[in-house]
Amino acid sequence: MKTRLSLSFCLAAALVMPSLAFASLGGNIASIQADQVQMKATSRIASTQANYTVHEIQSSSGTVVREYVAANGTVFGVAWNGPVVPNLRQVLGQYFVPFTQATKTQQSDHSHLLIQQSNLVVRASGHMRAFRGTAYVPSMLPQGVTTNEIL
Repeated sequence: MKTRLSLSFCLAAALVMPSLAFASLGGNIASIQADQVQMKATSRIASTQANYTVHEIQSSSGTVVREYVAANGTVFGVAWNGPVVPNLRQVLGQYFVPFTQATKTQQSDHSHLLIQQSNLVVRASGHMRAFRGTAYVPSMLPQGVTTNEIL
């Protein structure tokens, strides 16, 4: 119960606290460079696959956000890992409202959250100083890309 409260508290805090900006789910690749400058963070292309590229931004807090960008320039998935939950309003973009609505009715165990809808999948887990999560839009996955590739 204590771990669930910790995860819930940290997710809630990430929703309301001002935070560093990241490119948002469903957004355009052009926002990645602007986010890096605004965050004063490091950015690099972590990998390039046949159907997508993974851009990685590391904030000064140590949190790493990976943005999965399809060949058409659309961010179809995001993942985060680090001591601080990123600003989920920014990370999830237009999918933030469906996310918050789903969290109100979603059952979760002690330290995990799973939202699985036709237009949004979010998996999050963690405890103080160790958070991770993924979010993607199933309909935006490039052909041949599996959900296991979004880490």
